[in-house]
Amino acid sequence: MAAPKARPPRRRARGAVTIAEFQDLIRRTYHARDLRRGLDRNYLWFTEEVGELAEAVRKRDRAEIAAEVADVLAWLVTISSIAGVDVEEAALAKYGRGCPRCRSIPCACPP
Repeated sequence: MAAPKARPPRRRARGAVTIAEFQDLIRRTYHARDLRRGLDRNYLWFTEEVGELAEAVRKRDRAEIAAEVADVLAWLVTISSIAGVDVEEAALAKYGRGCPRCRSIPCACPP
């Protein structure tokens, strides 16, 4: 069996971070406080932020959507860190080869 072709490295925008680097940034910034709050209360904060994102999407306010996406991502990596989940690893394990059902990129599953 032939070895898979190596992908060329992706060029990162100036200041860009990987998901793992972002998770580490949030962990270093907030982890002690988040641990005291606990998984359940952090999850409640996460769901509140998802609600705020939904409202921003409803209003079609791009700047507000961007701000709420950042908040949702920060709370997602927070609950992941408390639960011992590496977000980048988990995402690639499930979606790294395309659609989890049909394994295609783009997804070829029937609508």
